[in-house]
Amino acid sequence: MTRDEFNSFCAALPATNHVVQWGNSDVWKVGPKLFAVCGWTEDNQPAFTFKVSDIAWEVLQDAPGLRPAPYLASRGMKWLQHYAAPGLSDPELKEHIRASYDMVAAKLTKKLQRELGLLGGEARP
Repeated sequence: MTRDEFNSFCAALPATNHVVQWGNSDVWKVGPKLFAVCGWTEDNQPAFTFKVSDIAWEVLQDAPGLRPAPYLASRGMKWLQHYAAPGLSDPELKEHIRASYDMVAAKLTKKLQRELGLLGGEARP
């Protein structure tokens, strides 16, 4: 996945917003909460960071091309970073980014979910 493809995918999810911070990283949030980041590796390749479930954490944290996300995982959070091949295929990466979005959106208050239009059975992109 390219950085542009990552940004297009995240932008298509409901109620997202984008900021560039942390050394020119593309940071995506649902409401005020982080769900995905695209930064750069030391060799200028995109590195995609996302929240994962407990099961995905156990299965994927040592997979080739994946690692516990710098900073976030060191604070006990279950976030992974896809930073090199083979890593995840583009469809798998999109599934994990969408799952990250869903987990983060589900933790927002019901009031905020309503304000953002996330309640009521809207279509999933």
